[in-house]
Amino acid sequence: MKPRFQAVLRTVLTAMGSAALLMGVWQLASLLTPDLPGPTRTLPVLFDMLRNPVYDNGPNDKGIGIQLFLSLSRVFAGWAIGLVIAVPAGMALGLSRRLMALLNPVMQVMRPISPLAWFPIGLAVLRSSPQATIFVIAITSLWPTLLNTLFGVCAVPVEYRNVTRVFRFSRWQYVTRVALPHSLPHIATGMRLSMGIAWLVIVAAEMLAGGTGIGYFIWDSYNSLSMPRVISAIIIIGAVGLVLDRGLAWLAARVEYAA
Repeated sequence: MKPRFQAVLRTVLTAMGSAALLMGVWQLASLLTPDLPGPTRTLPVLFDMLRNPVYDNGPNDKGIGIQLFLSLSRVFAGWAIGLVIAVPAGMALGLSRRLMALLNPVMQVMRPISPLAWFPIGLAVLRSSPQATIFVIAITSLWPTLLNTLFGVCAVPVEYRNVTRVFRFSRWQYVTRVALPHSLPHIATGMRLSMGIAWLVIVAAEMLAGGTGIGYFIWDSYNSLSMPRVISAIIIIGAVGLVLDRGLAWLAARVEYAA
């Protein structure tokens, strides 16, 4: 048996064992808690939701595919805005000790603020629940990328800096030819962490915002006393989160290899 096939088989068997363990714990929890539906009640509901995911019967009755698409569009919009802010800010802070000393206290105050605390501010300024949701995602997901970018710039080896002095690099040449390439693996890791935070925040933000999205779907299903739909949506959230994380992990690995 070839080593590569063995590795794939081992991975598949491990995943199957993990899924079986999860199902067992879930079934046991449902037996101990009557209000919690087990796999036998939830999985048929999940399959039914996935059978026709894009139906649209009005504002309050949309398929899980539509809700998921709306949530992902907000997540990527907020995440992208956060990246546009975080990468230049991290580069600037890493290059300037004075700027770092000036802004570090502000960062330490803003970073621990709960994501939902920003929602009323976004709603008051933007006058739109979907845009307020994007604002919350942007302002809470930018920190991992900013801090990783800052670390990457500060971690440039002294030898590299000495070489740039010998060749009299301008500040722009130092940033584009040394600091940024050296920081790319750190930036990619920050992007991955930021996406994880964005995907966590979207559910809670959409519960507050209402209207559409996977978070609203869960809250509406709970208010309709449909716990199988709630758990089905949680399973879908976990699966999509895994795909997003694996995709960005692959990107981070490629960037690290190139660097």
